[in-house]
Amino acid sequence: MNNSCIFCKIANGEIPTDFVYQTSKVVVFKDINPQAPVHLLVVPKAHIETLNDLNDGNLSAELIDAIKEATKKLGIKEYRTVINTGKSAGQEVFHLHIHIMAGREFSWPAG
Repeated sequence: MNNSCIFCKIANGEIPTDFVYQTSKVVVFKDINPQAPVHLLVVPKAHIETLNDLNDGNLSAELIDAIKEATKKLGIKEYRTVINTGKSAGQEVFHLHIHIMAGREFSWPAG
């Protein structure tokens, strides 16, 4: 855990948050600055800065399972997932997280 990381604080219960889904290693919660009607974040409890730093295949699978379980729980069948890796790619919080967005039409490039 990184004591200055907001996602570590959320994932470990230091900042009260209603989790949409959680396991012992992963939490899913609503983004406070939503870019779509539904905008969730999938966050590992362990502090991992970027996708490039993820070296645990079991955690990788658990993150994907969390996406599937959270969307199933909310009845969402179509959604976009995004992982920004690095500052120039748009990563603002340096704790690995996966965005799940739904509830509107998406275009490509992202918009």
